[in-house]
Amino acid sequence: MELGSANTNGDEKNPSPLEVQRAPPPSNSPIWKTVTVASIAAGIQFGWALQLSLLTPYVELLGIPHTWAAFIWLCGPVSGMLVQPIVGYYSDHCTSRFGRRRPFIASGTALVAIAVFLIGFAADIGHMSGDNISKAVKPRAITVFVVGFWILDVANNMLQGPCRALLADLSGGHQSKTRTANALFSFFMAVGNVLGYAAGSYTHLHKAFPFSKTHACDVYCANLKSCFFISIALLLILTIIALATVHEKPFSAEQGDSGEKGVSEPFFGEILAALKDLPRPMWILLLVTCLNWVAWFPFLLFDTDWMGREVYGGKVGEGRMYDLGVRAGALGLMLNAVVLGVTSLVVEFVARGVGGVKKLWGGVNFLLAVCLGLIVLVTKLAESSRRYTSVNGGAPTLEPPSAGIKGGALAIFSVLGIPLSVTFSIPFALASIFSSNAGAGQGLSLGVLNLAIVIPQMVVSVLSGPWDALFGGGNLPAFVIGAIAAAASGVLALTMLPSPPPDTLASKASRSSR
Repeated sequence: MELGSANTNGDEKNPSPLEVQRAPPPSNSPIWKTVTVASIAAGIQFGWALQLSLLTPYVELLGIPHTWAAFIWLCGPVSGMLVQPIVGYYSDHCTSRFGRRRPFIASGTALVAIAVFLIGFAADIGHMSGDNISKAVKPRAITVFVVGFWILDVANNMLQGPCRALLADLSGGHQSKTRTANALFSFFMAVGNVLGYAAGSYTHLHKAFPFSKTHACDVYCANLKSCFFISIALLLILTIIALATVHEKPFSAEQGDSGEKGVSEPFFGEILAALKDLPRPMWILLLVTCLNWVAWFPFLLFDTDWMGREVYGGKVGEGRMYDLGVRAGALGLMLNAVVLGVTSLVVEFVARGVGGVKKLWGGVNFLLAVCLGLIVLVTKLAESSRRYTSVNGGAPTLEPPSAGIKGGALAIFSVLGIPLSVTFSIPFALASIFSSNAGAGQGLSLGVLNLAIVIPQMVVSVLSGPWDALFGGGNLPAFVIGAIAAAASGVLALTMLPSPPPDTLASKASRSSR
């Protein structure tokens, strides 16, 4: 299925913008190169795991109220909407002697280092700039944190797009290799998640970095800072290994298809033209992906906060229940990552067993809807079984939830690793396969797909806080909307999403190369 309209009139018609940059010819790259590039995802996701598990409580400790915390997360979607398509477009046409993708990967890694410094030392910089640490709101620290957070999201988007595009280049248009490469990327994302959540759940990590605890940065802040030190070290090591061992052939403008006119069109003009030329199957892929992320983002945004507030009944900065809930949520995310990693390795085999990727994706979207619905049930059970104890006639003290409630919540976290493994691999594989069949540039095509991810994230970020506040300030209303979106995504995946075309030519090429 082609992404753009075919040019059947020779030189009389310019190609579709997505068709300007031809994909590389079938590649016989060894699997170790794919594994090496995919391993960068572990370094990227280590940082994301820290954001997802620890940063929402952290920004609230800096003085940002829960209702407004969601707006901080607009950084990722906005930067993703702009950065990934731009980086994808220019990486498709990059003529650097170091290759098309590698310069962007190196630049993204350098920006991550800068961002991690700003986020980790936000409280210290704010205090040195005049913040009063005795006050609940620390405006200068918040400013530094937000700037660092934006840079971090820009850098992560600079990394992820070119990494996935390089994996597609190494696959050479072979559908099975493309799906395997994306599954490996998903697997290493799970590895990064496990490491990140494990680091986030360990409360004494700051002791390995004694300088991290300062007058303005308490133990919680020092642990977060220490986690980021490890994160940047891991990313630097994996990126250096990949860039040193996996090389690209320099790209020249003459390799573009159909001359210079298509390449010289302004970037935003190409994006608009690319969207205009998308055929119906690709639009359906974007729609299913969009609904899928409407479902996912409330959970990814408020997962540990849900454990601290609704399951443990705690409040930020009051008592120990909220912190215990956040730590339990980090454990749940680590279990989620373990299931994600294991499932990522068998996605290809499961897809064959159930009759194709569309059936697999549709099925796990219904599983996602059920899990989000069960979150509501666990919350209500936790609220109805709150336990308080009083020592020597003192004020009643809230106790942790029962083992059954906590076990049910952790089970939901774990099971959600199954649909997440599909979300992290199948949509990207389908986009790469469709673009490869059309001879399109992998970078720009994946950037277009990313629009279907970041736009719903922006909508959820803007509306989830006020929506939750409308119903009392909890997280449940956003989860209910997520469950509905997941079910709709499953229906569309099963009924409207086209199956990818057969891999006949690629299979023949693979057999003939043996």
